Amino acid sequence: HLNLYPIIAGNFMLDGGAMFGVVPRSIWQKTNPADNNNMVKIAARCLLIEQGDRLVLIDVGMGNKQSEKFFGYYYRWGEDTLESSLKKHGFQPDDVTDVFLTHLHFDHCGGGTARSGENSYETAFKNAKYWSNKDHWDWATNPNKREAASFLKENIDPILGSGQLSFLEKDPNSYLTKSSLGFDVLFVDGHTEKQMIPVIDYRGQKIAFAADLVPTTGHVPLPYIPGYDIRPLISLKEKELFLNFCKENDVFLFFEHDAFEEVGVVHDTSRGIRLKNTLKLFEL
Repeated sequence: HLNLYPIIAGNFMLDGGAMFGVVPRSIWQKTNPADNNNMVKIAARCLLIEQGDRLVLIDVGMGNKQSEKFFGYYYRWGEDTLESSLKKHGFQPDDVTDVFLTHLHFDHCGGGTARSGENSYETAFKNAKYWSNKDHWDWATNPNKREAASFLKENIDPILGSGQLSFLEKDPNSYLTKSSLGFDVLFVDGHTEKQMIPVIDYRGQKIAFAADLVPTTGHVPLPYIPGYDIRPLISLKEKELFLNFCKENDVFLFFEHDAFEEVGVVHDTSRGIRLKNTLKLFEL
């Protein structure tokens, strides 16, 4: 028996132009309205999977250990925190057995570590294995200058130091890699090296945790690719394959960064694959 819970790990804002790359504001603001600073609302919607005595948390938001200056760039909003969201569903951090990090950009992994002193950090989930993969870990720990501001030592080093780190190995012969966590994983390289997209079987249906492959409902059309992606043309290919896979296999999309919509379903239109409708996780 499998239960899924949406976990809001705190919300923030990002530059709309950066979120939509080459697509002009006059178009993207129809789905993702911007404020006077060109900032759009972004969620950090993580996913908690309860299966037997296993409790797997997919992504953990940006956490709260950074400086005020750092948070000053991200305009946090809303009341939810990782801990309060867990608590709402009857859990606490020590209950989590596995923390699965789609990738190590700060808004996906920051909540996995906490301050233990003025300049020292520790893991926030004491009883959990932390999951990454070797290629992405190497990429994040020796970052290129373009991504370095997203890969923060204090988010990454404590996981290694704790001995809680595990790596998932990609299956080179299959579109999806089977994992020991009870779900399949798609590896993608457009946004960053070896981002991992979980595909979960739930009540006879499949749900893909879309992470930064399709961050919001506004990103479903193919060219709508964030300026953050290191290989946008690879993103384009990966997204097309992924959305076709979702359409053909009736896979629901769980949106990590959409401030308003949790889950969506896609279909074919005369303009290509588009969002058909949205719903809440509990309605599945």
